[in-house]
Amino acid sequence: MSRHAFSTRLWHWLNLLCVVILFMSGLTISNAHPRLYWGEWGFEAERAWLLVPRFVDWMTIPGYYDLAAARDWHLLLAWPFALGLLFIWVAMLRNGHFMRDIKTRLGEWKPRNIAQDVKAHLRLDFTHGHGTYNFLQKATYGVVFGILLPGLVFTGIAISPGMAPTFGWMIEIMGGRQSARSLHFIFGFAIFGFFVLHVALVLLSNPIASMRSMITGGRRHET
Repeated sequence: MSRHAFSTRLWHWLNLLCVVILFMSGLTISNAHPRLYWGEWGFEAERAWLLVPRFVDWMTIPGYYDLAAARDWHLLLAWPFALGLLFIWVAMLRNGHFMRDIKTRLGEWKPRNIAQDVKAHLRLDFTHGHGTYNFLQKATYGVVFGILLPGLVFTGIAISPGMAPTFGWMIEIMGGRQSARSLHFIFGFAIFGFFVLHVALVLLSNPIASMRSMITGGRRHET
């Protein structure tokens, strides 16, 4: 049996493309107005809760300051990103991947078990635990799939001017358009942090086998 289903592998690489372009074009958009606020309005510098540093051109798309082009790139990839998330959730529920590999059990949340899992990770032992993933991996993927990725989609909808007439209620739930924008920024950088950690752990735990299994599917006993 394959370690990774075709649907998982397809989504993984397409989602990577979407996230990279969305993040880099988002940095250009951030450069246009680097202050973040809470509430409905935000223009006064003294009311900002965070002044985001300016990102250099090589980190951004289109590679120079062009707000209109960055918004076009952002919108172009936003829909594939959102539809891809819906696709992978349907696929995970249908093929049992979520219930079998990602859902945590009550016993796994015991402090002793969590402590043992943390110690194993510190020893760079990522193969412990039952099933495809250990507890920390399952909990992390649960947060990514259940909170961070959907959070990016919903906050993105909330701050999109074209969506405001239909999804005004979503803006109210989030505490205002500027609050939604701040949350969008937080979710975006949380995904970036996960990406860095994910790549680091792959490099530390048999990167060739990990890459091969995400391309060909691999076998469940591969680590």
